[in-house]
Amino acid sequence: MRANDKLYRNPRSSAVQFKSISGKLMSMNKKTKPKIEFQLERETFKLKANKGGGILSFEVWGYAQGAKTVVTRYNLAYINPLIYQKDNGRVLGFDNAHDFHHRHYMGDVASVEFVSYEQTLEQFQKEWQEIIRGLKKVKI
Repeated sequence: MRANDKLYRNPRSSAVQFKSISGKLMSMNKKTKPKIEFQLERETFKLKANKGGGILSFEVWGYAQGAKTVVTRYNLAYINPLIYQKDNGRVLGFDNAHDFHHRHYMGDVASVEFVSYEQTLEQFQKEWQEIIRGLKKVKI
């Protein structure tokens, strides 16, 4: 817990809840340590025109659990306003905002089955590369 976190005691149990700086409500009891969420990755890559142009954006948050890292939130996006002007140019995206896992494609949003972050990342990479291959065929 950090200095700016706020504690909330549950009078019906020994558990303690606290609101972290990020605003997420976390909980712990006397036997467990709090799960502090932190940003694992935030990267953007500007793609050259021969690679389809646009921007790839990766934002991932999670916490450490022993030697394992648990992903709690993610936002993966391929942005190219030359292909799609609405939705801030987001052509393709996967995220779990609004309490469900979903896919954005050219303005359409559809719920997706979530197995793991790693599988979602692989699916995202496969789909944006297919979009780029399609662009090369029509040579925009």
